[in-house]
Amino acid sequence: MATTKYLFSGFGGQGILFSGKFLAYKGLVEGKNVSWLPSYGPEMRGGTASCSVILSDGAIGSPIIDTPDVLVAMNLPSLDKFEKTVKAGGTIILDSSLIERKVERQDVNVYYVPATRLAQENGFPTLANMIIVGKLLSLSGDDSEEALMGALNKVISAKHADMLEVNLKAMKLGAEF
Repeated sequence: MATTKYLFSGFGGQGILFSGKFLAYKGLVEGKNVSWLPSYGPEMRGGTASCSVILSDGAIGSPIIDTPDVLVAMNLPSLDKFEKTVKAGGTIILDSSLIERKVERQDVNVYYVPATRLAQENGFPTLANMIIVGKLLSLSGDDSEEALMGALNKVISAKHADMLEVNLKAMKLGAEF
């Protein structure tokens, strides 16, 4: 049984919950068992918000993640708080535009993606999160366009349908970085 546990974390407003919801819907489109657990409140006003996602071929016993396989850190407080929790051999992807320090652990795979800078330079300043998601999916080899579009159609309302292609473009940019 394959199970992967993801933890997304950053400032409120960086699209942390959107990223997690996208990944959860992608799992549903692919027929996986899914858990999506957002953590927000006063964090939505600029504090650290986080979101846990579990994708599994089998039943998921609990939505709580103590040791994520993958950490996406979009700000320094998130890296500081969660770096030590990542499973040995796991992966940390961080926004190196906003996090200047290096990961201290030697037993994890680390990817430094200047997502905020790339998003601004490419004309979609609010999509640094989807650049990181693109990198994440390219690392797992799990980036079939059919599943991506299925998930995007679930998380992007009809009112914002014009954002489908822009999100795909952001993910492609992250995948190629």
